[in-house]
Amino acid sequence: MTTESSSIQYSVAPELTRVQHELRRRTLQVTAVTQLTPHMRRLTLAGPELSGFTSLSPDDHIKVFLPGLDGQVDRRDYTPRRFDGQQGELVLDFVVHEGGPATTWALEAKPGDTLVIGGPRGSQCCPASLKRWLLVGDETALPAVGRRIEEAGADQEITAVLLVPSAADEQHFETAAELTSHWIHRPLAQAGSAAGPISVLATLALQPDTFVWVAGETRMVKAVRSYLMAERHVPKGWIKAAGYWKQGTADSSERL
Repeated sequence: MTTESSSIQYSVAPELTRVQHELRRRTLQVTAVTQLTPHMRRLTLAGPELSGFTSLSPDDHIKVFLPGLDGQVDRRDYTPRRFDGQQGELVLDFVVHEGGPATTWALEAKPGDTLVIGGPRGSQCCPASLKRWLLVGDETALPAVGRRIEEAGADQEITAVLLVPSAADEQHFETAAELTSHWIHRPLAQAGSAAGPISVLATLALQPDTFVWVAGETRMVKAVRSYLMAERHVPKGWIKAAGYWKQGTADSSERL
């Protein structure tokens, strides 16, 4: 059974609030390293320079500055997976894949190593009045997805459609919200395909005023966004989409 002919009525699109933060670089120390899943490595960072760090939205981004070739510095965007101001700890999750300075650094990182970060430059905050969420993302979106789910309240309903390479790459999220998760297993070589998420989305009944958040490989995100707007009639203002990376292209991101 599919719900392709959905004609639900939406309210006026929610207004997202942009909050600017002080932009500064911080040198932090690795305090713990954990291999969460075969393709996800978690690093806990700490240090006095975390003082004043602010991250208000689950999909905020910071820059990490990594040693590159010929003395150059490589910059990559990462989501603050968790920040505990009282404990003075920042958690970052790194997707492990072949090649790339971030993967290389994360695989070699050990307690005592240092990492320079910058930002977040700002946060784009959704109103607290949003009670229904549809989250669609691949492994690169899991830090933002996990944080969104874990920070949600008991009055929120969340449906997550998540793409990972294998069952071993699935993650468990503790939350007070009503959560329904759909995990899709596909090899990284097929990261640009939207066939998997669209086939799942076609079986879901979208409730009125469900805010949709989509992130991951750019071609997949574009196809999912187009499907939701054209086939499921979700208004543009009720979708926030971002291409976090593009297969075959280094350091590529795109706001949609």
